[in-house]
Amino acid sequence: MQVVQLFSTSPQSGAVPREDYLNEVIRVARWSEECGCEGILVYTDNSLVDPWLVSQIIIQNTTRLCPLVAVQPVYMHPYTVAKMVSSLAYLYHRRVYLNMVAGGFKNDLLALNDTTPHDRRYQRLIEYTRIIKELAGGEAPVTFQGDFYSVVNLRLTPGVPAGLAPGIFVSGSSDAGQEAARAIGATAVQYPQPAQKGGERSDTCGLDCGIRIGVIARPDRDLAWTVAHQRFPEDRKGRLTHQLAMQTSDSSWHRQLSDTARNHSENQSVYWMVPFETYKTFCPYLVGSYDEVAEELAAYLALGFCKIILDIPPSEDELRNVNIAVQKASEKARSRGHGLYLRAS
Repeated sequence: MQVVQLFSTSPQSGAVPREDYLNEVIRVARWSEECGCEGILVYTDNSLVDPWLVSQIIIQNTTRLCPLVAVQPVYMHPYTVAKMVSSLAYLYHRRVYLNMVAGGFKNDLLALNDTTPHDRRYQRLIEYTRIIKELAGGEAPVTFQGDFYSVVNLRLTPGVPAGLAPGIFVSGSSDAGQEAARAIGATAVQYPQPAQKGGERSDTCGLDCGIRIGVIARPDRDLAWTVAHQRFPEDRKGRLTHQLAMQTSDSSWHRQLSDTARNHSENQSVYWMVPFETYKTFCPYLVGSYDEVAEELAAYLALGFCKIILDIPPSEDELRNVNIAVQKASEKARSRGHGLYLRAS
């Protein structure tokens, strides 16, 4: 039986006043743990505070929640990542997950003089992650020779205790990303199309798969849409910002989502793209009654997307509503013959 795992997302430092940010991170982490989340995604880019420091704050203020730390190879050597994993395990006996980031905002990469083409970035990521996994996976010294990285008799001390080796996630929206996921044994995360279109699971046969999505669910459909429009009102400036970003992005998931948004009709659908199109967030949303959202989620679960990374929650109550919809989705999928289990909060 497969376990359906929920991950929330920690607030971004650029979106919260400095004097409030630390407490906001702690609040969201505690909400996430209370609502049964396995972990919490912590973003990284040139404009944000360091994700490892944020992850330590999360660990210190929860009892079991696992940070899903975004890792950009341009920022640090793979040994440094492995050392952070082992150090957090040593200090707190807590597992972390790693969200391996091949790219990022184009201007961020150019500022760091990283002009590596899209597919080559994934080849680099494979080498990078293999070194981390080998260091974290045993006591033997690691020797590795690749096109991008080379280490000789490198040993990780302290080692990572059994059972605390990091789980690995990577974007699975492109062929290069899916190949990387297979090569490093990672969960391939996608930004899914509407479930009635079959998602994209057929392209990822044999992979452990997850989705990145936002959810606004309420007992009543009209109430859910009222909340959705209040949280994400139409924004012309945001649409222009999104269009400008698309002109410079080489991201496969960004392009695929934009194509989906252009071709998708919102009429009578729970699948909603306005938050993405207005540059408010970077994932599609599911909006509707508990049963409507659960039906869409159940279709994703049936396709094998058993890890769900949620958008940043605005409140604990919102997470509880999401949890209700996911629980119903798990029950629907299980009643249709899919062996799924959602750990109770």
